[in-house]
Amino acid sequence: MEEKLHLLGCEKEELEKLVGELGEPRFRAQQIFRGLHQRRLDAFSDFTDMPKAFRALLAERFATRKLALKSRYVSSDGTRRYLFETDRGNPVETVYIPTESRDTICFSSQSGCALKCDFCLTAKLGFLQNLSVGEIVEQIVFVLNDVYGIGNETPYGTNLVAMGAGEPFHNLDNLAKAVALMSHEDGLFIVPGRITVSTAGVVPKFEEFARLEKRPNLAISLSAANDPLRDVLMPINTKWNLDQLMRAAFDFQKTLKRGERFTFEYVLLQGVNDSEEDASQLAQLLRKYRLRRAKINLIPHNSAEPLAYQAPEAESVLRFKKTLENAGVSAYLRRPRGNDIFAACGQLAAREIALAAETE
Repeated sequence: MEEKLHLLGCEKEELEKLVGELGEPRFRAQQIFRGLHQRRLDAFSDFTDMPKAFRALLAERFATRKLALKSRYVSSDGTRRYLFETDRGNPVETVYIPTESRDTICFSSQSGCALKCDFCLTAKLGFLQNLSVGEIVEQIVFVLNDVYGIGNETPYGTNLVAMGAGEPFHNLDNLAKAVALMSHEDGLFIVPGRITVSTAGVVPKFEEFARLEKRPNLAISLSAANDPLRDVLMPINTKWNLDQLMRAAFDFQKTLKRGERFTFEYVLLQGVNDSEEDASQLAQLLRKYRLRRAKINLIPHNSAEPLAYQAPEAESVLRFKKTLENAGVSAYLRRPRGNDIFAACGQLAAREIALAAETE
């Protein structure tokens, strides 16, 4: 049986070609695009602005959804975690994080991850598959429908973060197309300025990312300010070391428009990288490479078995932040969310598989 094309991953031009091949007028493509993205309809039978026969034909040949929801968890703080499964049986997780000022959806670009960061539970899965454009967009559509209801307008201020499972730069082509679709004014209209892509430091992809017409914000996962420690915590550093990474960051900084900034993510691990000396070394690293337009997001580690790392004491976190600020570095503390449902950074997907293995 031939696999159905996932229309959520199609640009308007692609839809125009499809409807033309079906003998339909060009405006049907606009109806389909708005129905999928702006109205966020689940099934072709709901596209009531199109003839029944055409809707039946679309349902026979194409798909509006490819991900199967396996589990849904709601935290005491309002965070929601969704575990999906691809048609190949691989896990995909998405997290919705509400706050007073804005809502954030943390989505995945891959199932599993190849980078083996030592403090990340997801890394224990290894790489399973790249997600298609449609599968990336579908995560956002599903969450918006779950939170706000089908057909209701996407609230202004919704932020998207490609910081779920996977290394986004390893699936950059699909991710870039998904961003373009999600930012379209006839669709979700979540503009690139409200989308952030996080990389562990795939240096050769920085230039390609910088050239994107609809470029999201950039976040670079750092977590150590010296090569020996980063080699252990993030083995990608043995391929592209800190000097190469920071030079790439400096080159990217030169492409920023006035008022734009980018971010370094720093996961704080108790007794490993959370001392005042570590903070001073981090500030020195930013000064050395003249990264004046970078800010630091501090993320206390989200402890989870079988990882050996622990979160630092609150006092250590505040001292680390104060040391950076005293050195002239903009530092922000990310408040942990969804820990009780394993929705926090570094805990996705693998936890579910680990629990299943324990019961076998």
